[in-house]
Amino acid sequence: MPTSSTSATGWPGWPGWPGWLGRWEVRVAALLGVVVLLGLAAVRAAPDDGHVIGIWPVGVATGVLVLAPRRHAPALLGVVLALALLTLSFSARPAGVVAGYTATIGLETWLVSRVLLGGAEGPWRLRADRDLRRYLGACLLGGLVGLVGGALTSAVTGFGDPGFVGLALGASHLASQLVLTPLWARLPTHGPLARRPERVLQWVAVLVLAPAVLAPAMFPSVVFVLVPLLAWSALRVSPRQALAQLVVVLGVAIAMTTAGRGPFADVPVLLDLPRDVRSVLLAAYAATCALIVVPLLLRVGESVEAARAAAAERDTLGRIVQSATGMAIIGADRQGRITLFNPGAERLLGWSAREAAGLSTQVLHTAEQVSAKAHELEVDDDFASVSARMLEPDMAGADMGFVRKDGTERTHSMTLGRITDQAGRVLGYVSTSEDVTDRVAAEEALRDALARMQEVDAVKDAFVSSVSHELRTPITSIQGYLELLGDGSFGDLSAQQRSAVAKVAANSERLLVLIDDLLTLSRVQESGLGLEDKVLDLVAVVRAGCAVVSPGGERAGVPIGVEVPDVPVPFLGDRDMLERVVINLVGNAVKFTPRGGRVEVALRCHEQGSTITVADTGIGIPLAEQDRLFSRFFRSSLAQAQAIPGSGLGLSIAHSVVTQHGGTLRAESEPGAGTTFVVELPSMV
Repeated sequence: MPTSSTSATGWPGWPGWPGWLGRWEVRVAALLGVVVLLGLAAVRAAPDDGHVIGIWPVGVATGVLVLAPRRHAPALLGVVLALALLTLSFSARPAGVVAGYTATIGLETWLVSRVLLGGAEGPWRLRADRDLRRYLGACLLGGLVGLVGGALTSAVTGFGDPGFVGLALGASHLASQLVLTPLWARLPTHGPLARRPERVLQWVAVLVLAPAVLAPAMFPSVVFVLVPLLAWSALRVSPRQALAQLVVVLGVAIAMTTAGRGPFADVPVLLDLPRDVRSVLLAAYAATCALIVVPLLLRVGESVEAARAAAAERDTLGRIVQSATGMAIIGADRQGRITLFNPGAERLLGWSAREAAGLSTQVLHTAEQVSAKAHELEVDDDFASVSARMLEPDMAGADMGFVRKDGTERTHSMTLGRITDQAGRVLGYVSTSEDVTDRVAAEEALRDALARMQEVDAVKDAFVSSVSHELRTPITSIQGYLELLGDGSFGDLSAQQRSAVAKVAANSERLLVLIDDLLTLSRVQESGLGLEDKVLDLVAVVRAGCAVVSPGGERAGVPIGVEVPDVPVPFLGDRDMLERVVINLVGNAVKFTPRGGRVEVALRCHEQGSTITVADTGIGIPLAEQDRLFSRFFRSSLAQAQAIPGSGLGLSIAHSVVTQHGGTLRAESEPGAGTTFVVELPSMV
């Protein structure tokens, strides 16, 4: 049911009004007419010998200011004051009393309307507990203004007892506000919960019982028989119908009292009380009925809205659960009996939802699976202990064995959680899981393959180390005999023979360097380099390393420039290994730089330590290959394409040496633009 409509003026309409009353001006004009009619009726109902008037429609006057735009409120308040003065003038009351009552009505109307609107435009909202509190506060404020205004008017004019006049006027104004101001509010939007026959029965009961109950004079307590009837209406019909029935009942009560019939008219006579007491009794009855009906219809509205939201959320959740065909979602009650088994669970576990309903979740796991998980989690070997451990947050996504209906065992990645209410009481459990059997099998196969590769790698390394040791001795012997041949110990050699011996010696030297690299690499893999740390001078290390490579660089047409500090640079490390780093880096730079290029070596100091830079103008390294630059036996595609000899071990050894000294080794290179290697060594401090 819509809560509002928009008129041509842009002012929100009021639900339930006919279309021709859509404009606020028309509605306000209608309410002003109602103020006149009900005001005159209230004046007529007041006894001539009394000191107060009947229940003047101050709640309708409040509606005039609530439904009109705020900018028109002052003018309309003036109209309300004029109408109040007009209607009260027909009463047999002194002019001062009429003026005092009129001022009280004006002040009360203004204050109550402002509190209800809370600074916003009308109509005001009455749908939640905070709105109910505002409604009750505004009505109590109105009753208080009526009480104080009536008492002051009586005291100033000397008309009646100030205490009684204040009580009577305050009670009637409170009742008027409580009954009538909800009519100008945006109420809960739910329709009637009762079917048409029940609603017809309610209206018949109201129209029949109200006159029957409010007519007798001797049984005043029987009027409260109507209270359960009004509560029934508030619980079962729409909010507007419930308020309409409330207005009908109170209208009958006012009419009977005005006609001098019913308990509210006769009780003062029977008990010899002032006739003004009947207005107090009538107002108290009206307030009682309103305080029962309005909170009830709000509570029903909140319940209906909560039920709608819960149904929408349940529907959304149900669609999500039903659409999750790749995941098993299983719900269980507090005893572990299955209450939810989604299509994903049916597909993965082979049970239908109907077959699984009511079964214990324990049927989804074999005793062996539970025992294995208990051993893994180090808990007692029983289903309850394993389930309790799986409920803990750190176990989300843990692997758990499941068994299908056909007996096939599978592995699921499972998350188990509790379902609790707002008080924290456990209502049940829900698990989500997906079949990861294939993934687990693949991971196990990968681990096995990795273990076998590590075994093969260890055998290979052991073989390389063994072969290298075995080769070193004969190569050394070969070099010794080559030296004897070269110096003529076995006779003079011809020029051709000397050339052949020189080539064999050079290749033997290369082979011996390769064997030395392999042995160093083997030491790195097995137990580290076994560095002998001593205080050394990095300047001397750089100069010595460059001196080893310089002759070869000069022969290759690649000069080596060296830039080092004039003072020693102390460092704690292994001199031989650090010299080897310099030799490897500078030797590589010379090897991969064409004739005419240049290699620059620099040593610089800074607060964090020392930096050795080796830059060349050589062929460079492709960007895609640079992340494998320090891997064993790696040689770039450019080096292979140009058939540049090398074992691919020098950079790997240099990287290991630098790392074990607490430093870093990195490379910056572009194909055709040369390469720069940077060694960062920490400070001694």
